[in-house]
Amino acid sequence: MPARQQFIILPPRGLQANVVSPTPAAVEQFLTSLEFVRTSGSNRKVLAAARVPSDIRVIDSIHENGAKLVEMSPESVSALRAREPGIRIVPVVHYFPALAPRMAVAKKFKATAASTGTIDIVVASAGDGAPVTRATVVAFTDFDARVGAQAKTNASGVARLALGGSSKKLERLYVYPNGGFWNGFRKNFQIKTGTKVALEPIALDFTDCLRHFYGNSPLTAGSGLTVGVVDTGIEPHPDLVIAGGTNTVPGEDSNDFGDNGEGHGTHCAGIIAARGTPPHGIRGIAPGVKLRSYRVFPEGDGGASNFSIAKALDRAVTDGCDLINMSLGGGPQDEATHSAIAHARANGVLVFVANGNDDRSPVSFPAADSLAMAVSAMGRKGTFPPKTTEVDDVAAPFGKDKKDFVASFSNIGSETDLTGTGVGIISTFPGGYAVMDGTSMACPSAVGAAAKLLSSLPAITSLPRNEARSDAMAKAVLDAAKPRGFGAIFEGQGLLV
Repeated sequence: MPARQQFIILPPRGLQANVVSPTPAAVEQFLTSLEFVRTSGSNRKVLAAARVPSDIRVIDSIHENGAKLVEMSPESVSALRAREPGIRIVPVVHYFPALAPRMAVAKKFKATAASTGTIDIVVASAGDGAPVTRATVVAFTDFDARVGAQAKTNASGVARLALGGSSKKLERLYVYPNGGFWNGFRKNFQIKTGTKVALEPIALDFTDCLRHFYGNSPLTAGSGLTVGVVDTGIEPHPDLVIAGGTNTVPGEDSNDFGDNGEGHGTHCAGIIAARGTPPHGIRGIAPGVKLRSYRVFPEGDGGASNFSIAKALDRAVTDGCDLINMSLGGGPQDEATHSAIAHARANGVLVFVANGNDDRSPVSFPAADSLAMAVSAMGRKGTFPPKTTEVDDVAAPFGKDKKDFVASFSNIGSETDLTGTGVGIISTFPGGYAVMDGTSMACPSAVGAAAKLLSSLPAITSLPRNEARSDAMAKAVLDAAKPRGFGAIFEGQGLLV
C-alpha cells in the first residue's frame, strides 16, 4: 500500500477562502468542514465527514476556512481532486538556511602500506593561545576531487586527521569554529603532528563589511516599524530586544520561538536590530525596529516546511509586521509559499528573501517569486582578516570600487532586486557572537537598511495596509538603492545605504 504523505490544501487563491477573491460556497464549506473533522465534538462532524475520505488526517490549520496541513494516501489525493475540483492540493516541501556552504570531504584519504597514521593539528586562539574546542577542521590533499580528512577539535583544541604518515602537503585547509572566532583558511600548506593553526578572535569594534557601509546606527533608526524574522528562531541576547513571536512547526510549542540551536536566526536578527555598543556589543542597521521571531525550523536537523513558512507569514501579517526577513531557500517552486508571499503583499507587507548560495546558480525559490524582494550577497576586500575563509569568497565581478565584489557563492539572475553585505558579517549568536557568510546575511542587511529608510517616510508607512502600501514601500527602497557597478543580474538596483 502506498505510503501516506503530507499535503497542504488551499483555496483557489490565497490562504483563506473568503478573503482574497470570491470563492464558491462549496469550496469554503469544504475547507471549513475539514476543521470540524479535526476538532471532535462538533454537531457538523458527521455531515462533514461524508465529504472527506476516511483516511485523511488534519494535522494543522492556518484558517478555519483556509489552508490545512493534512496527511493522506495518494488514492485520497485523487479522490479529493475529483470530488472538490475548486481546491488546490500542494505537496509539502522544505527549505533550508541560506548560509554559504561549508567545505566537506567527499572522499576520505586512502592510506597505503607505506603511508599510514594520523596527524594532530592544534587549533588555538591567536589572542591568548587558548585551545579552540569543537571546531571542524577540513583538510584536502586533492581539493578538486574533495579528497582528504576532517575532524572536530577536542577539549585540548586537537583535531586528529587520518592522512597517513607524520607530514602531509595540503592543497587547502578550512577551520570552522563554533562562534567566537573568524574561520581559518590556508592554501598549499604543509602540516605535521603538532602544527598549530591560530584563529583570529572576534573583536566587536572590528570594521566588517556591514559596518564599513553602515557604521553604527543611532538606536532610533528604524523606529515605528515592525520586522518579522522567519527563521530558526531568535535566542535571547543582551544586544537584542524581542517583542514576541510564534513557533509554526507542527507538533512543537507555539510559544517556543527561541533559537532551535543552529544560531542562524539569532545572527540574522542582530544584523537587523542589535542594540549593543562596540567594543562590548554590536549594533545592527535598524536597532529601533520592533523585532519579532517566527520559528519555522524544527528542533534538531530538518528543513522548514512550506506549511510552516506560510503559517508564519500569515501570523506576521496579523501581528502588524511591515517587513519580513526570510534567509532561506533551496526548495522547489511552491504554490503555498507563493500564496503566503502574495497574502503579505496584499496586506501592505514586504517580504525579503535570500538569493541562495550555489556558486552563481539561478536565484533560488522563494527569492525567485515575482512578489519577493530578492537579495544577492556582496563583500569588500579589507573587511575581514587574512587567512580566513572569506578570502576564498572573493570573485569577479568587481565594482566601480575595485575592493567591492559579488561573493563567489551568491546566486544571481534577473529576479535579483538588491544586493546586501554578506561576506564576513559579525552578529549576535547564542552565547555570544559569530562570523557568518551567505545571502542569509545579505538579506537582513537589506531589511535593516529598508527599515531605516522607511521609518523616515511616514507618508508611505501610514498608508492603508494593502497592496498599494507594499508597492510604495518597494518603490521607495528600489529607488534609493545605488548600483555598485556589478550589473543588474548580480545586484538588481544595487546596495541600499
